[in-house]
Amino acid sequence: MTANPILLQKKYARIIKQFSIKEKLSFDDALKFFYHSTMYRLMREGVSDLHCMSDEYLAEELILEYEQIIH
Repeated sequence: MTANPILLQKKYARIIKQFSIKEKLSFDDALKFFYHSTMYRLMREGVSDLHCMSDEYLAEELILEYEQIIH
């Protein structure tokens, strides 16, 4: 299933905002990380209907991906 591109862009923005707040990153840094993340690739490709998951869940998953890379 593919999501409406406009709605998907809005979802990305909400996830990035939550991620930047929780990790105390600038929005630009959070944005850069998100668009290079595995999560973004999977969401863009419509894998496992990730876009149907809550923003909170996806932000937490993005944090886990970020922590694996920085540690």
